[in-house]
Amino acid sequence: MDSRDQELRLPPMRQRPLSRRQLLRLTAGAVAGTSLAAVLAACGGGSESTPTTSAGGTTPTAAGGATTPSGGGATPSGGTPSAGGKLPEGAPFTIGVSNGFVGSEWRTQMIQDLQAVNADYMKAGLTKELVIESADTDVQGQIQQIRNLMNRGVNAIIVNPNSQTGLNAVIQEATDAGIVVIAVDQEISAPGAINVVIDQTEWARMSARWLAEQLGGKGKIVIVNGIAGHPANEARYNGVKEVLSQYPDIEVLNVVNANWDQATGQQKMSDLLASQPQIDGVWTQDGMALGVLQAIQAANPAKWPIVVGEARAGYMQLWHQIKQSRPDFVSYGVINPPGIGASGLRVAVELLSGKELKDDALKGPFKNSLYVPIPGVVDESNFDEEYQKIANQPASYVLDGIASPEEIAAFFK
Repeated sequence: MDSRDQELRLPPMRQRPLSRRQLLRLTAGAVAGTSLAAVLAACGGGSESTPTTSAGGTTPTAAGGATTPSGGGATPSGGTPSAGGKLPEGAPFTIGVSNGFVGSEWRTQMIQDLQAVNADYMKAGLTKELVIESADTDVQGQIQQIRNLMNRGVNAIIVNPNSQTGLNAVIQEATDAGIVVIAVDQEISAPGAINVVIDQTEWARMSARWLAEQLGGKGKIVIVNGIAGHPANEARYNGVKEVLSQYPDIEVLNVVNANWDQATGQQKMSDLLASQPQIDGVWTQDGMALGVLQAIQAANPAKWPIVVGEARAGYMQLWHQIKQSRPDFVSYGVINPPGIGASGLRVAVELLSGKELKDDALKGPFKNSLYVPIPGVVDESNFDEEYQKIANQPASYVLDGIASPEEIAAFFK
């Protein structure tokens, strides 16, 4: 029988489980005169991005903040934490991770970032080894992942959700049991969860604006989206439609879904080039832009369309190669950081340590989101500098960024 069909019985709850409201209102008395910053004295600085953020909360002024860890892995902190401060009550905490999609290098890097940041917390005595449930699965399978983590007695769960609403009931079970639940990468509506995300809608607006401006406000474009119905995909496409509504002379010829897969993106773009005699521009998302550009390169139309790209090594390496023969080739990539999972981990540890969120910290459509800054962009103005960071990285590597301890602390009282 498929394990998803087996109903697991939850273990007896810990004494006096806390509700989400109680968790968020824990006082700093739990840390008795010391702060988490003291425990992690050496975690600040280092290689995270510290972008300048506009009043809107997400738009960076430059791309230079992208983390480019050495050796291809994440290096989210500046050194080994000092354990000189008093540990909060309940430490070391056990953190669970639920990841329901593994067909993406981005998700692999997300897990690596989580493990790297957690290693620093473990050195400080704040956490134990992560308990990771990671597999390609549907919503029911992810519900089972979360129940498995509850059975393991975790104190917090970091979830990259497969559905905006489908996990609400099991998340309620977890928060009723006193477990902190942090959703990362995409916003969900569960009232018991806290979303730690970049603003996916603004992420897409940025590149859509760039494309519209490059086209001079007119032309024919195609759109290559990710997974239809997925929360992040829908938020992004909404942002694109919002921008395009301001440009009535830009015509969308076709919208296709390539499921955030490079090979599928290449095939879909090849089909579009064969069926559409004039394509002036292409808007696409990370995970597929390399395939889209490979299709254009292979077809070599008389006039190349202007392409929205991605801040990934493979795309940027091809971008660099094309510029050698086509010096006027331009593109644009907004960083979508796999480090968002590690940013969520930092929020979880703060909450478990007794910190309170500021009254106005939670925002978004469901009033349960913490928006961390978008780390930056790659465009013609900084391409050479950013390319040097990834020239020798594997094609799957993504320019990254993890919210610094100071950026996370700004959400708390």
